[in-house]
Amino acid sequence: MTWISKSITVVGGVLLAHACYSAQEHSALQSFKATASTLTSSPPTAASLPIDIAIETIIALLVVIFGLVLGTRPMRPIQWHVWAGKLEREGEEGFLDSEGEVNRDYVGNPFRSLETRPGFIDIRKQRKEFAAWVKNGGGQVSQ
Repeated sequence: MTWISKSITVVGGVLLAHACYSAQEHSALQSFKATASTLTSSPPTAASLPIDIAIETIIALLVVIFGLVLGTRPMRPIQWHVWAGKLEREGEEGFLDSEGEVNRDYVGNPFRSLETRPGFIDIRKQRKEFAAWVKNGGGQVSQ
């Protein structure tokens, strides 16, 4: 995450903490009023959360989400051939994160094992070579 996204996330967290504190204080104040009203025998009133606290909570959550989304790395293509093409064109530079470092899950070309595998083995040719080797005495194995 860059410092901009981190600071936006921190500001959103502070706003969210303030909204939670305001909601708790409002709840405590309402319970205090409810206890006082029972002493004076007036009917208790049901109070919901004030609209400004609800709006502050929603804005704080949006700011936190925006900060977290701003700091994420770009998404990779879903299709393998698109991703492998990007890998071959750009190499490691195409997989840098927001801090300029190569992603920790970068493994290189996923098709490397298919491109470097050995060819097929000709079993019949190997049998003929082995039969010729046995006919010629097979060579002495030293121990």
